[in-house]
Amino acid sequence: MSEIKIVAASIVNFLRKQLEEESLNSDSKESVEVGVQCIETAFDLSREELSKGVDLLQLVRQQRGTDAAGRAEAEKLKNEGNDCMKAEKYREAFEKYTKAIKIDPRNEVFYCNRAAAHFKLGEHEAAIADCMEALVLQPNYGKAHGRLGLALAALDRHREARAAFARAAQLDPDNESYKENLRLADEKLNQAGQRETLDLGGLLQNPALLNMATEMLSDPNMQNLISGLMNNSGTSPGSGGMNVLLEASQALAQHMQAANPDLVDQLRRQVRPPGPGDEQPPSQ
Repeated sequence: MSEIKIVAASIVNFLRKQLEEESLNSDSKESVEVGVQCIETAFDLSREELSKGVDLLQLVRQQRGTDAAGRAEAEKLKNEGNDCMKAEKYREAFEKYTKAIKIDPRNEVFYCNRAAAHFKLGEHEAAIADCMEALVLQPNYGKAHGRLGLALAALDRHREARAAFARAAQLDPDNESYKENLRLADEKLNQAGQRETLDLGGLLQNPALLNMATEMLSDPNMQNLISGLMNNSGTSPGSGGMNVLLEASQALAQHMQAANPDLVDQLRRQVRPPGPGDEQPPSQ
């Protein structure tokens, strides 16, 4: 007997039991009886074949019991993973969460927790992927948005991180860490914007800088230096003009450093992008 006939026979047996239980009204019973006759005819089921059908209700109940046991095991693994995270055993936590996901791949919490393990292991792209999986299952999961923001910020993707933190703060307005991370993301974006749109006009309007430039141009020694460099440039064809500019720049820089080191320091800080030591990690 083929598997298809077993399934057909099982359906027929299930429908006949429903007719015997008298839980259907007359119109429904008539429809079910027609359905039974159609299935028996379509699959050419004999009495012997019908007797080999399985109990569909029993199968469903067994499956439910299996699912419940599986969910309980997955939850146990998740809790063990949480304990590993507290003990800073991040690789073990990752393995626990992965096993839980294999048992119950529709639970968004497992993906979000595994994202936290990825983040602690420095696997930021993988953390982003797990956060996205969690958000596919539950778009309004604030913690997943928050952890997504942390992983994005770690990769200097501050604009995307800001959007994630903003959504997390919207979903959980009492969470101070989301608000703080949102503020830090805004700071990063502002710093990037200042570097990208550096206002040279503003620099040139700086009174201290203007005073220094005036004093430098009034200094006879500086005038002689620039004049000598310009005169010598005529004897050096080709790259002579560039060499003159470089020498003049070096001379001006040395003069500025000697005349007003504090102003030079201030200008350096304004123009120079922050180095690795200046980075402030988001709170976790």
